[in-house]
Amino acid sequence: MKKNLIVTSILVIIAIALIGGGVFYMNKKKNSSGMLASISGVISSQEAGNKAIEYINKNLLQSGTTASLKGITEENGLYKITLNVSQNGKDQEGIVYASRDGKLLFVYPPVETDKETPKEEAKQPAKTDKPDVELFVMAFCPYGNQAESLIKPVLDLLKDKISLSLHYIVAKDDTGKYSSLHGDQELHQDVRELCVAKYQNDKFWDFVAKINEKCTAQNADTCWEQVAKDLGIDTQKIKDCQTNEADSLLAAELALTEQFKVSGSPTLIINGVEYSGERSSEGYKTGICDGFNSVPQECSQTLSASSGTVQGGCGQ
Repeated sequence: MKKNLIVTSILVIIAIALIGGGVFYMNKKKNSSGMLASISGVISSQEAGNKAIEYINKNLLQSGTTASLKGITEENGLYKITLNVSQNGKDQEGIVYASRDGKLLFVYPPVETDKETPKEEAKQPAKTDKPDVELFVMAFCPYGNQAESLIKPVLDLLKDKISLSLHYIVAKDDTGKYSSLHGDQELHQDVRELCVAKYQNDKFWDFVAKINEKCTAQNADTCWEQVAKDLGIDTQKIKDCQTNEADSLLAAELALTEQFKVSGSPTLIINGVEYSGERSSEGYKTGICDGFNSVPQECSQTLSASSGTVQGGCGQ
């Protein structure tokens, strides 16, 4: 997303679960005045890490999502805890901070109080006759996949009244090698999806949905072909495209992500402005409909809330 990401997907999940701020009290002991007891009694980093993981798994994560301890260091008088979060067989890395007595868990890194952070006013997209809508994802970011599912009903509703395209967040190192957050197989799948969009666009959204359902970042290179064949996609055409056009396709994606300063999956851009509203089908529809010069009748239709909302993100 446009701002530097200071949380990974797991921290966003935790932050949404939090009521009343970014600090959890892992020991809820109060003194006689009702105030939380002062911090004392330093425990080992391992104890603090185990306690944080136990607390997160018990209190903050949704069913089917688990956190495990990856590493611990000390930073500015706190324990910096690196954790791995698994959801539906897909892993994400996150960072939380804990006080050295193990009583406080901070879901955001501490803010440097001697540095001012300018407030950003929410920008409104310009209005056009046909809104240009760009969704930036990573092929196997679970939150990007959810955003794809949630925006599809908007596309089905508004059809050719909008121009909607899916883009992929990639990086390039000093040697010219491209990469994607979840590994080489995700990068390859980014390219394959771009190829399907280019050469068999009528199959594109079905292909994306089936890939999300059947494949992972660990098996995409062997899984994708049968998915494509089942949908009637010319697999040889996609292979040729992947061999001959990968660099040019990825260069175009990288240029777009840099243009819009995108670093998090999912990010929605409407008429050149990042959308910041609720990440649900209805929220996406409302944001896109706000981009019309003349709002079409379809925008008055309310989309189902049964598919939920995107509650996290993957940071490159």
